Amino acid sequence: MAALRVNPCIDMELGPYILLASLEGAVTAAVLALTAVGLSLVFGVMRVVNIAHGEFFMLGAVIAWYVAQSFGGHPALGFALALVVAPLFVGVIAVVADMTILKRLEYDPERTIVATIGLLYMIQQLTLMTYGPEARPVEAPFNERIALPWIEFGDNGLEFYYPWGLSTTSYKLAVIGAATAVLAGVWVLMTRSRAGLLMRATQADREMALAFGIPVERVYALVFGMGAGLAALAAVLIVPIQQAHYLMGADPLLLSFIVVIIGGLGSLPGTVLAAVLIGLSDGIISVFFSPTLAKILATLLVGLVLVFRPQGLFGTRAV
Repeated sequence: MAALRVNPCIDMELGPYILLASLEGAVTAAVLALTAVGLSLVFGVMRVVNIAHGEFFMLGAVIAWYVAQSFGGHPALGFALALVVAPLFVGVIAVVADMTILKRLEYDPERTIVATIGLLYMIQQLTLMTYGPEARPVEAPFNERIALPWIEFGDNGLEFYYPWGLSTTSYKLAVIGAATAVLAGVWVLMTRSRAGLLMRATQADREMALAFGIPVERVYALVFGMGAGLAALAAVLIVPIQQAHYLMGADPLLLSFIVVIIGGLGSLPGTVLAAVLIGLSDGIISVFFSPTLAKILATLLVGLVLVFRPQGLFGTRAV
């Protein structure tokens, strides 16, 4: 007898549910990793806690909506343009903010926190005035439903079948792949390029970098713009699944801080690993229990990390 069959029964075992929840969590983890890496990069190099990071995320989603609406034709064309325009536009805004605000504050940690809080409210209220309070969708460039197989032991050995309701979409898989590719690109930039060398030198010792003639202020502007651009790119990827809204930056900001603290302040590998951990656990706990419980457990995990390992999983202890 053929082992391939379609099971229309609603009564699935726990395994397929875990697989489905893990896939949803992987999408969350991919987008969260992009957003958190941008925040970690800014803190690691500049030692600036960017409270406005979530609003750069929100701005990316709103710009993606504007671009998609103004560009006719197939949704894929407008979405592809938004993938380029939104991160660049938000990155330019961040560079201007760095040069006009943070630079004048001499990147003082306390004053820059207050400044980025002000920047947060400025971006949020300007978006409310121009975009409005409505949540608006962006059509995915492709969104085919993909049935997922499951394997279990039956009377005839291993049986391969498709449980009812166990499926995902091609776009969600594309989000995971795109985020992975971008993160790999960031790693190559930081470890194999001259720009990455300048960033790492500035991160290691700002005064020594100045002594060697490294344009530290330009490096700071580049890093701040790059961090904001990564957040905007993450928003463009997720907005066909969620919706663009002027208040959507709060959750990404909170989760990004959780990820950066757990992974280690300024540690990109730790940030990615923590994003995968938080994203997968958020997806699984949200499916089986509630999203609120997932946020509570993540916050408790941050408290434990701060108590027992203040530098994070991959951070270095200050001397």
